[in-house]
Amino acid sequence: MPANTTASSGQQADRSVRKKGRKGRLFVIVLVLAIVAGVGYGAYWSVSTVRASFPQTKGSIKLAGLAGPVDVKRDGNGIPQVYASSDEDLFMAQGYVQAQDRFWEMDVRRHTTSGRLSEMFGKSQIETDEFLRTLGWHRVAQEEYDSKLSPETKKYLQAYAKGVNAYLAGKDGKDISVEYAALGFTNDYAPQPWTPVDSVAWLKAMAWDLRGNMQDEIDRSLMTSRLGPSQIKDLYPGYPYDRNKPIVQEGTYDAASKTYEPKGTGQQGQTGQQGQTGQQGVGTGSGTGSSAAGGAQAATDGLQSQLAGLSEVLDGIPAVFGPNGNGIGSNSWVIAGKHTITGKPLLANDPHLSPQLPSVWYQMGLHCRDVSENCSYDVSGFTFAGMPGVVIGHNQDISWGLTNLGADVTDLYLEKFTGDGYQYDGKVVPFKTRKETIRVAGGESKPITIRETENGPLLSDRSDELGTVGKKAAVDSSAPDRGDGYGVSLRWTALTPGKSMDALFAINRAKNWNEFRKGAADFEVPSQNLVYADTENNIGYQAPGRIPLRAEGHDGSLPAPGWDPDYRWTGYIDQDALPYEYNPERGYIVTANQAVVDPDKYPHALTSDWGYGARSQRITDLIESKTKAGGKISTEDMRQMQTDNSSEIAKLLTPMLLKIDVSDKHVREAQKLLEGWNYTQSPDSAAAAYFNAVWRNVLKLTFGHKLPKELRVKGECLYVEPAENTGPADEDVRVQECGERDADSAQPDGGDRWFEIVRGIVKDEDNGWWKTPSDKEIDTRDELFAQALEDARWELTAELGKDIDSWSWGRLHQLTLENQTLGTEGPDFLKFALNRGPWNLGGGEAAVNATGWNAAGGYDVIWVPSMRMVVNLDDLDKSKWINLTGASGHAYNAHYTDQTDKWARGELLDWAFSEKAVEETTADTLSLRP
Repeated sequence: MPANTTASSGQQADRSVRKKGRKGRLFVIVLVLAIVAGVGYGAYWSVSTVRASFPQTKGSIKLAGLAGPVDVKRDGNGIPQVYASSDEDLFMAQGYVQAQDRFWEMDVRRHTTSGRLSEMFGKSQIETDEFLRTLGWHRVAQEEYDSKLSPETKKYLQAYAKGVNAYLAGKDGKDISVEYAALGFTNDYAPQPWTPVDSVAWLKAMAWDLRGNMQDEIDRSLMTSRLGPSQIKDLYPGYPYDRNKPIVQEGTYDAASKTYEPKGTGQQGQTGQQGQTGQQGVGTGSGTGSSAAGGAQAATDGLQSQLAGLSEVLDGIPAVFGPNGNGIGSNSWVIAGKHTITGKPLLANDPHLSPQLPSVWYQMGLHCRDVSENCSYDVSGFTFAGMPGVVIGHNQDISWGLTNLGADVTDLYLEKFTGDGYQYDGKVVPFKTRKETIRVAGGESKPITIRETENGPLLSDRSDELGTVGKKAAVDSSAPDRGDGYGVSLRWTALTPGKSMDALFAINRAKNWNEFRKGAADFEVPSQNLVYADTENNIGYQAPGRIPLRAEGHDGSLPAPGWDPDYRWTGYIDQDALPYEYNPERGYIVTANQAVVDPDKYPHALTSDWGYGARSQRITDLIESKTKAGGKISTEDMRQMQTDNSSEIAKLLTPMLLKIDVSDKHVREAQKLLEGWNYTQSPDSAAAAYFNAVWRNVLKLTFGHKLPKELRVKGECLYVEPAENTGPADEDVRVQECGERDADSAQPDGGDRWFEIVRGIVKDEDNGWWKTPSDKEIDTRDELFAQALEDARWELTAELGKDIDSWSWGRLHQLTLENQTLGTEGPDFLKFALNRGPWNLGGGEAAVNATGWNAAGGYDVIWVPSMRMVVNLDDLDKSKWINLTGASGHAYNAHYTDQTDKWARGELLDWAFSEKAVEETTADTLSLRP
């Protein structure tokens, strides 16, 4: 279900890193706050100002618009449970309470989705707004609200908006959040009323960050400037189906009925409406395809600089969930009752997203006092502030979790311009255009024109560099004459109005598998892996989503020629044809962004850019280590699995690294740390720190000088020989020196794709990838490993000190929580006031405890298990949950980060659900009255 990455605490904290850890600074806010004197500003930042916006959590409030009384019961962590007697009152109260805790966050989010950040933060956000307006998230959300969503869903959205606006009524900005008080120094911005479409648009931001392989399309094209087809194939290895099991293992596709038929002990459910039927023939996902795919490749030759420009544009777009389109991971798994201590299912979920303050999640319970036709919800879980309903959690009958499926739902098209139109199938077609105006705080408004082709909006209009596409290009003879040039457009499923909001409410009130699947059929974007369990001892999995079908020979792995009709989408996979499982014989289902189904058993291409299954197979192994020996799994076992720190790449490489003959005594001293190491990346492990430094240097030496310069990471900190020996006379101690990386090189991010790349070549000691064009004269694997061991020793000497007894992975691998707006820019005093940390963490890249880091930039944590939950379907009151931060978005509120210490230690909180359990844990009660 996409972040700034940092290399080492302090020295690299402000470096922007592309690729997997890239987020392109979420909001580049250049505020006049920087000119405010620290003393004067500190005086204004008084206790009364900070506390003025804290929510009222006790007593009684009259709320115009309520039909009946509502009670809001908060536990000791400030987590609210809302009790009402009608659906409209329930969702109105949800809007009110979320606005109490998180309205600043909600307001910034809606300005993101509508391309209106400049209204809050000034001219620094104009380019971001231009791109967001071009994508048109809010415009599509409006179309969904007007024409797609059910009357019932609209009623809930209206009630939610009414609750938010009831909170805003009569309040100044400083009464809502201290950030508004800070913003008041620079402009006269005042929050506007909330609308139902503001809530719907948030799903577009979610879909954008989980959009799939757009960056991979660009990268594969860029690689052709330096690498041949076989080398690119090395860098995009096939999924290891023989080693890492796909999600769906039982069942087959029935060609006659065009449906997926699961094999299991439960009855087959039925979905709701079907998607559009299209051509079934699709490419293999290899990136080579037929001669048509060759035409797409030829059409992109010579466009490397323009595609690199697109990468830069994408980097500037706020990534509210995680690194843009890459590296978004999550774990979820469900265990049938036959394998659990309770005899009923257990379900676990932990989405891996960028660390944010406050967390993207908001814990909440929504309870009808009496579940009936008039009030149909009794649900609890993780919500998004700004959107009604529960996204992940459970009701009184079922539980569900989400991970990113990663389906390929985007395609980039090269468009040929002629005059005021573009070429398609030998004809000139006029652009669809619209004009919009961007209002700018403290400046003049800026009008923009947005152009679209039949394939989608022209992203190239938002970049001077992209606007020159084709002028320098050397395209193949199948492309039209250059004429007026080329552009780049985007086809994306989320730009077609859909009914995902309907799906959310349907799942929230589903009572069984059939109702769950019917609701899931409308969960069109983003495409997610849905796991399921119920109190009747059933488990299941469903792959929903609007997933395109492409013409034979076009697999979506490269940008396509927009003038050629053979590259148009031919339809969407029918919902009944999407893979699912229900009560599989093995008794468990694991999803962790691995392949969904073996392609030999399924005719449709979902994507070729899966995660490679390091996490999913580790979870599977942990489950089977218990169940195959006849053991039973408990809630505590599930928690321990979530915090498993084992490194799969360490298991592969460490035995080889220990065989390297090292002459330098200091390097040999570090090498010995790996002897007897169990590959567990605990915070206090010196071996984990050293291995990950070695891994980073293996990647740098093996691939760093071979990847195209367009993929390069700027601002890399390198470790070099000092001009003079800075250590004791008998020691060679190197120092850190930060500077610009080699302009002709790039650095791998080190994710599980790189695990698989190295696995594919590691047994070939003379493979060409090991040869390094440098004065080091490295020709073989072992020579390169020896150099990596040495470089890592001196890197950690500079980072952690000469004494290896003082080394630990946690000191290197730190999490700092930054307020995603004013905590990233502005005066240091404001950052100190809003930000928290650091925390020393265990875990690591592609571990189950996925505290991700980016080898291109360093070791600091750039994405995390953003929450964790374990649902006990035998007794819902014995379920457990934890959030990354806390319920409150108010700095200095007791619940701003009150869950983070426990989260960092891998602990879970008790999760009360029944009215009795909630009452026993209630610390504050607020009564909302008509």
